[in-house]
Amino acid sequence: MSGGADNRQAKTLLPGSTIGILGGGQLGRMMANAGSAMGYRFVALDPTPDAPAGQVAEQIVAAYDDSEAARELAKRADVITYEFENVDAGVAAMLMAESYVPQGSELLYTTQHRLREKRAIEAAGVRVAPYREIRSEDELREAVAAFGTPCVLKTAMGGYDGKGQWVIRGENEIPEAYETLARAGVQLVLEQFIRFEKELSVIAARNPQGEIKAFPVAENIHVDNILHLSIVPARISEEVQREAERLAARIAEGLGVIGLIAVELFYSEGGELFVNELAPRPHNSGHYTMEACRTSQFEQHVRAVCNLPLGDTALMSPVVMVNVLGQHVAPLLERMAGKDEAAERLAVAPKVHLYGKKEAVFKRKMGHVNVLAPDIDAALAWVEETTIWKV
Repeated sequence: MSGGADNRQAKTLLPGSTIGILGGGQLGRMMANAGSAMGYRFVALDPTPDAPAGQVAEQIVAAYDDSEAARELAKRADVITYEFENVDAGVAAMLMAESYVPQGSELLYTTQHRLREKRAIEAAGVRVAPYREIRSEDELREAVAAFGTPCVLKTAMGGYDGKGQWVIRGENEIPEAYETLARAGVQLVLEQFIRFEKELSVIAARNPQGEIKAFPVAENIHVDNILHLSIVPARISEEVQREAERLAARIAEGLGVIGLIAVELFYSEGGELFVNELAPRPHNSGHYTMEACRTSQFEQHVRAVCNLPLGDTALMSPVVMVNVLGQHVAPLLERMAGKDEAAERLAVAPKVHLYGKKEAVFKRKMGHVNVLAPDIDAALAWVEETTIWKV
């Protein structure tokens, strides 16, 4: 696969066109909701019947590696995008040949693999944490000795929300860490542990004309390796905010992004920014944009892949996005049924988004709440007072 709109003339697709989505999860659902409001139609390919996106758009129920189903998606759509990275390579290649996929496949190929991703980020002139490719337990021992502990061993492919990685805290863990992750049968990478003050992210968009816009920086707090809160504006200096947005724009340009790129960063105790990971799609840490920005990340993605001018990314209100996991659904619904005195007292507006997933599974992302507030402290106070997230 090659870069965005590589061997195809960039097309401008106006409302009334049909957008095909590889993937029918919550990102596809929110993309379809935003694009439908603009007048676009949507069809999603997903193996789960009545998937979140299938509840608000047409759905082809089929496996992601089903080439006939992908061909059907290509027939019904004027443009194809994706809502997750792990798209089957054969299907992606076929769609590139038979359909219009402005994001191309080079970015997918790059971001599906941590080593390729890190090298691409460095080629764009942006720093990543020091790392080494690991091909044996002996190489792991050498790298751990060089980096010191703690350090993080990761599979080069797969893994999310903390899966596919092992924080090595002592030399005695090396054999088990290597044996456990090597079972995946993919390359491994060891990363030096960055002692960070904050985890940040920036969502940037680029259209085929080369226009780039970045959303305000989010400060992210994780619990058990799953994103819990995104706080905007981030509690960092304006100088650091500008630098983070500049780095995201540089990566979008350097990697030839069409659509969105989410750039996750560490802000180190020494005041430096290091890129941790990329995601070439809408991102959990960008959900705050849905009410808090003049343009949401989902509308922006539609604008970018359809070659429209990008929307204004200005922040209209301080906001805290809090994820709703399976264990939080029942207490959230119970709270929604009554008057929210805490919200009135704190002058905050909680905006609830539930994804339509059938089962509220423990630790599975089921939705999110964007808490619009006069200031960040008021939003955080509401999250704390509800006790929903103490379950």
